[in-house]
Amino acid sequence: MIPDRIIEQGTLRTQGGRAAVEVRIPWYRALPASCISEVSLAVDGIPAPADSIRWELNGRTFRLEDLAGDTEDWWFPLDSAVVSGDVPVDEGKAEHTVDVELKLYIPYIIIDNDQVLRIEEHDSKTMKAVAA
Repeated sequence: MIPDRIIEQGTLRTQGGRAAVEVRIPWYRALPASCISEVSLAVDGIPAPADSIRWELNGRTFRLEDLAGDTEDWWFPLDSAVVSGDVPVDEGKAEHTVDVELKLYIPYIIIDNDQVLRIEEHDSKTMKAVAA
């Protein structure tokens, strides 16, 4: 719904073989963490392995599978989350292309066969990396 604003410009950080970027919810209302279905992160076309992806929300860090049952933590439209993963970043390169794909469930919108709406959004930004 708001895919061009997912990645926050200028937030690419690197540390010890990991890359991290701040993201915003591509929806106009808050959602519980359990609605975060899938996340992917790539830098310069190199994807972070799915098992290395971490999600930081409200000062807590989660593995993606830990979010599935979390209805206590909420992601609000004005708050950034941090997505990180094991992906090498070429420090000799001035700018990097960062890609994030998010798949979220919207629990209050029911579609065919009593299924909950699932949105799939992608954003790509070019930015410099900063060592953390």
